[in-house]
Amino acid sequence: MAKIKKLSGSFRYTQWDPCLIVSQIVAMQFLLYLTLCLLIAVMQDLTGSTRTLDHIFQYHEIHVRDNEGLSVIIAFVLNAIIGAIILWNVVGRTKLCLDFSCTFHGLHLIACWVYNGTFPTTFSWWSLNIACAAITCVTGEFLCLRTELQAIPLSGMGAKVDL
Repeated sequence: MAKIKKLSGSFRYTQWDPCLIVSQIVAMQFLLYLTLCLLIAVMQDLTGSTRTLDHIFQYHEIHVRDNEGLSVIIAFVLNAIIGAIILWNVVGRTKLCLDFSCTFHGLHLIACWVYNGTFPTTFSWWSLNIACAAITCVTGEFLCLRTELQAIPLSGMGAKVDL
């Protein structure tokens, strides 16, 4: 059985668990791509365009020229908000929100690079993905921090002093 160590200055018992981290990364990737696919499918039904993987991975699909491009942008932003909720439920640690948010978007960058055969150079793709990573990270940190602070009982700690 693995030995659990208590780090100084920490209220949690922590342990390096690479299997847990890898499974959290896989779960995050799967759930975020699943929700993105569902959101894009709904948005494409609303705009009447065809469903393709291009909407997820092609750089030129992210634009504001028509309703189809706007629907892709809206789907990505909604997915970032949903991603924060997923991050809160799967990871649940404020300190890890930035890591998991950047991991998802970093792996998405690699997937887009492989899918297109070229490194992304469009301003719209970079600005959307940076904004979505920030939304996921900050919102996930907010949710996790609220949960972590609720877990610390503040009443009943120490002697009460009546003045």
